[in-house]
Amino acid sequence: MNPIATAAPTGGDGDRHARSGPASRLLSPLALLALSGCGDLELLNPKGAIGDQERTLILLALGLMLLVVIPVMVLTLVFAWRYREGNTRATYAPKWAHSNAIEVVVWSIPCVIILFLAVLIWRTTHELDPYRPLEAKAQPVNVEVVALNWKWLFIYPDYGIATVNRLEIPVDTPIAFKLTAQSMMNSFFIPELGSQIYAMAGMQTQLHLIANTPGTYAGRSSAYSGEGFSDMHFDTVAVDRASFDAWVAEVKAAPAVLDGAAYDALAKPSIKHAVTLYHAVDAGLFGDIVHQFMPAMAPGLAFNDQLALCTAPRAGSTRSVR
Repeated sequence: MNPIATAAPTGGDGDRHARSGPASRLLSPLALLALSGCGDLELLNPKGAIGDQERTLILLALGLMLLVVIPVMVLTLVFAWRYREGNTRATYAPKWAHSNAIEVVVWSIPCVIILFLAVLIWRTTHELDPYRPLEAKAQPVNVEVVALNWKWLFIYPDYGIATVNRLEIPVDTPIAFKLTAQSMMNSFFIPELGSQIYAMAGMQTQLHLIANTPGTYAGRSSAYSGEGFSDMHFDTVAVDRASFDAWVAEVKAAPAVLDGAAYDALAKPSIKHAVTLYHAVDAGLFGDIVHQFMPAMAPGLAFNDQLALCTAPRAGSTRSVR
């Protein structure tokens, strides 16, 4: 039997199905998968002043670069069509090689854009410095962040409380973060509020953010840190001041205490750790975590001795509980 005779009639549904080969059937789900990430553009939908400035910077830089890219793409198609082999109306100049006017245009415009971008980036880099405190009428709330494997510990030194995998903050109030890590490096990131910054063992970094709209925003680690990385996220809940004070009172009524022994247990790797509240925190716990490797900095130690100190398990804290 002739296989052509058994094919569906040309122009009908059978013809359209016949054209969709294995490649099309494979690419369709991939295209849908790629577009599924466009449902919530958190960076372009900021809820705080820092995120709003960063969105403006992204869009402005993108627009300036498109001033070069779009004309180049359009002119490429125009020239290809105009100077095609079959167009006898186009000027045929096989010996043409140089034009001062074209040289001025193709060099001056990109140079002006690059100069403008350089000044813009230099200024905004300083204005959006994550270590730079934010100006606001409200006093900042201090939060000490510890990246554990694979969960986030938030200590509120102003209130003597702590939480795991839940960050509650008041709106229109600057949040002054201090960050460190128990072991491997992680990246602290709340996309709808602004900048990310690394949390590293034996070091302290800083970050200042603010939420101007109440809501719940996703927080995460944006640097791969092992098997529990994909579940290392937390909710950032921005509420009005009265609700925040009520939440602090609720945490203070929680039964758990975060002392040295509790921290050592918490520091053990775990995945999908439940939200945990601590009504009291070992005073100076964050400083102990930051300085746990400092003995290795003592002069006169051989490299192997320093390495042994760096890799030794952290001793339990003996500090008093508030």
